Amino acid sequence: MKIIVDAMGGDNAPLEIIKGAVMAAEDFSTEVILVGRGEDILRSFQQLGYKDLPSKIEVANATQVVDMEDDPSTVTKVKTDSSMTVGLKLLHDGGGDAMVSAGSTGALLSGATLIVRRIRGIRRAALAPVLPSGENGGTLLVDCGANAECTPEYLLQFAFMGYYYAKTHFEIDAPRVGLLNIGTEETKGSELYKEAHKLLKQAGDEGRINFIGNVESRSVMDGVCEVLVCDGFAGNILLKGLEGMGSFLMAELKNIFTRNAKTKIAAAAIRDDLQKLRTRMDSSEIGGVAMLGISKPVIKAHGSSDAKAIRGAIRQAILTVEKDVCGDIANNVQFMRVTNHPDQNGG
Repeated sequence: MKIIVDAMGGDNAPLEIIKGAVMAAEDFSTEVILVGRGEDILRSFQQLGYKDLPSKIEVANATQVVDMEDDPSTVTKVKTDSSMTVGLKLLHDGGGDAMVSAGSTGALLSGATLIVRRIRGIRRAALAPVLPSGENGGTLLVDCGANAECTPEYLLQFAFMGYYYAKTHFEIDAPRVGLLNIGTEETKGSELYKEAHKLLKQAGDEGRINFIGNVESRSVMDGVCEVLVCDGFAGNILLKGLEGMGSFLMAELKNIFTRNAKTKIAAAAIRDDLQKLRTRMDSSEIGGVAMLGISKPVIKAHGSSDAKAIRGAIRQAILTVEKDVCGDIANNVQFMRVTNHPDQNGG
C-alpha cells in the first residue's frame, strides 16, 4: 500500500510532516510518497539525521506550495505544480492508494472534487471529524462545514457515507445514526430536516442504516450515536462550540488544580485520569478528518499537525483503504438517491 502525503501543507511543514510519515512507514509497514520541494524535503531528512531516504519512503517533486491566502476554488488549477495538486493527480492516476494533507481545507476539498472526483452518484463530498463522546468511543459528525446549504438527499447521502466510514473507524457492525435537530420528535425542525428524517427513517426501516431518530445537541457528548448527520452550517457551529467549551473546561480545571497546595495534592492523586481526559481531547490522537464521497480516500489533517497527528492521519488513510470504505459507498449509491438528476457521474 502507498499513502501519498502533502509534505508542504500545514504550519509545521515539512519537518513535522516528514517525521510523522517516517513514524507511520515504520509502525504500519506502509510505503509513503512525500510530495513537495525535493531540496526542502531532503534537507529536512538531513536535519533528522538521515544520510539517505529511509526504507519505504519516496519523494515526488513539486515546486509550488498552496498557501492559506490562495483562492481554494481555483488554486489547484492555478498552481498546477503545487504539492497538493501533484499529490491529488498521483492519487487519481493510481500512483497511491490514499492521500493525506494538512494544507488548506477548502483547497483540498475543491481539488479532490475536481481532480480525484466524487463517487458516481454522490452529490457532495462531506467533511467528517470525530468528536470525543461517550465513555470509550466518539461521534462522527457529517457534515462539519463543506456544505452550508443542503437538500434532504444530501443529508441522506451523508448518513450512508458516515455509516460505512463509522463501521471502519469504530470497528462496529451497526453504528447508530442520528439526525441533529432542535428536538427528538419527528415533527421538529425546518422542512429540510423533516424531509431528511423521512428519508433516513425509510432507510432505517429497510435495514440499510441503523437510524435512531433526531438527536439534540446537548445529547451528542453522551455518545447517543456514532454518526451525527446535519448540514455543514449547523455542523460547523456545533463543532466550534464544542471546541470552545472544551478549551474553557480544560483551562478551568488547570486553574482549579493549581490554586493552592490542597488542590495540587488532589491533582497529583488523579494525574492518570487527567491525562486520559487530555488524551481524549487531543485531536492528534485521531489525526485527521475524512473527506467522504471522494472516489479515493483523502484525509485532511489539522493545519497545526505535529508528527504524531500526521502518523494518526496516515493510519486513518490505511484503514479506509483496507476496509474499502469508498467501495462500500459506491456499491450502495442506488439506495441514497431520491430523484433522477442530470449529474450522474458525481463530477
